[in-house]
Amino acid sequence: MTLNVRARSRRNARTTRRDTLKGLLDELTSWGARERAGAFKHWLRGSLSLVHLHVLTVLQVRGPLPMSKLADELDVSVASLTGIIDRMEARGLVERRREPDDRRVILVHRTDAGDAVFDEMAAERRKHLEVLLDRMSDKELESFLVGLRALRRVRDEASAEAREGDAPA
Repeated sequence: MTLNVRARSRRNARTTRRDTLKGLLDELTSWGARERAGAFKHWLRGSLSLVHLHVLTVLQVRGPLPMSKLADELDVSVASLTGIIDRMEARGLVERRREPDDRRVILVHRTDAGDAVFDEMAAERRKHLEVLLDRMSDKELESFLVGLRALRRVRDEASAEAREGDAPA
């Protein structure tokens, strides 16, 4: 094979890979207005707002937080957060508890009902995905599973590398 043929072959392989990556990203990130509206409607059913979901998510990631730190995380004032937490507490989604070591500090904790919000969302999402996956052929399902497992593997590797980079020297 001549040098030009090999170079052209490598260029074609890079172009094909780039096109494949673009197609995958387009498919994985497509979320039309109708789908988004349906998801929001589902999530907001009842008395939950996006702010409530945000509070629960922050508490799930960071654990119990003092009101001031939670307000900073949400980019709201402590006064605004007080009203938000009052409403969430009335619905049984969170509770305030005094810090045992410093009773002046009040921590906001998720409750079992707050955790159940995400369990219900995951169950709904799983149900919807099951209907869609059931429409795929056996071969498509097997290929999709291989691809998703590869994605999880590299995501886990990237997360581990990021954690190692954050570790003190």
